[in-house]
Amino acid sequence: MKKLILILLFIPFLGSAQDKGTHFEHGLSWQQVKEKAKKENKYLLVDCFTTWCGPCKYMSSNIFPQEKVGDFFNKNFVNVKVQFDKTKDDNEEVKSWYADADLINKEFKIRAYPTFLIFSPQGELVHRIVGGGEADAFIAKAKKALNPETQYYTMLKKYDTANPSPEGLKELVAIAESAYDDENAAKYATLYLATQKDLYTKANLEFLSKYTKNSKSKGFDVILKDPKKVDVVLGKGKANEVLSKVILNENVYPGLRKPTANIDSLIAVASAKYPTVDMKKSTDLLRVQFYQGTKKWDKFQPAVLDYMKKYGSEVTAEMLNSFAWAVFENCKDPDCVASALAWSKRSVEETQEKDPAILDTYANLLYKLGKKSEAIAMQQKAVNLVPTDKKGDYQATLDKMKKGE
Repeated sequence: MKKLILILLFIPFLGSAQDKGTHFEHGLSWQQVKEKAKKENKYLLVDCFTTWCGPCKYMSSNIFPQEKVGDFFNKNFVNVKVQFDKTKDDNEEVKSWYADADLINKEFKIRAYPTFLIFSPQGELVHRIVGGGEADAFIAKAKKALNPETQYYTMLKKYDTANPSPEGLKELVAIAESAYDDENAAKYATLYLATQKDLYTKANLEFLSKYTKNSKSKGFDVILKDPKKVDVVLGKGKANEVLSKVILNENVYPGLRKPTANIDSLIAVASAKYPTVDMKKSTDLLRVQFYQGTKKWDKFQPAVLDYMKKYGSEVTAEMLNSFAWAVFENCKDPDCVASALAWSKRSVEETQEKDPAILDTYANLLYKLGKKSEAIAMQQKAVNLVPTDKKGDYQATLDKMKKGE
């Protein structure tokens, strides 16, 4: 009997432990969720996620279950999760939200995941957070939604009626950009530029280079008109870099999504459309990435060797590691592997031997070239840097090296 009493006493504590995290509504429709928020006089948090989104999963498994996160969001918000992709494994509750998810997506333009839409108790969209974060930082972002002075959409309305200063407009552009609100970012960027007498100052050209997103923008025309003048202020090649990004985004990337994509033809058409823009550096890198992504290794090898010969000194440690690993896994030419070893060594040096993934690449290339003892020593360094719960693959590689496998 005593044992039974103890078990019964323990059950409420077990339940309370499970309720410490953030509570998300279930079994309610979009309309019912909004009515609940209004009735309880709480803000409404809508977690817009997809099943394939890594940061979304991190927020669900690591952030929202925390007690302090639950305390904050349960007190101030009615919370609901809305799945924005459709899969064969969706349950009936997810399916019941398909139409509402499409409606929310159309009305509020969700462009990245996770996106958190925050509505006032009266159902008006007042704030948007794009991307997750650790608990304290995420709570700090959400607190801005509770204050009309820091609510994103409330600020937009305020500035629309208050004739903001040039600096205020610049601030709005940055805020809109961080919210992935391209429409308003472009709007305020245009308004800001209209206040400037000289667009070729360093500050204005830096602004243009950062916020030139399409060929219809003011920045694109300014930079295209006088690229040499831009380079004098911002550095050689900056104008082509900004213009190439826009041109490729509008004229090449959409075509690459097709199964029959011919990258050379797409680049040729774009180059003919903008003959004064030197896109060679950008298109050379694009070819490497395209062949790597489509696993066309016979074309990847000459493309990556050519790119590294021309621009290797400018390549980051992360990109060096990516190229080196692709060569390790897919190229048999000893000269190509030797080149990859040099790239990998440079990435190891630039990261001061503190990145286990980069050390692992270098160790594998050393082993592939017959430098077994050096490979084992480098792989051991990688193993030593990895947390205990993630050593598995690294240790397995080390064991194989030691066994001569």
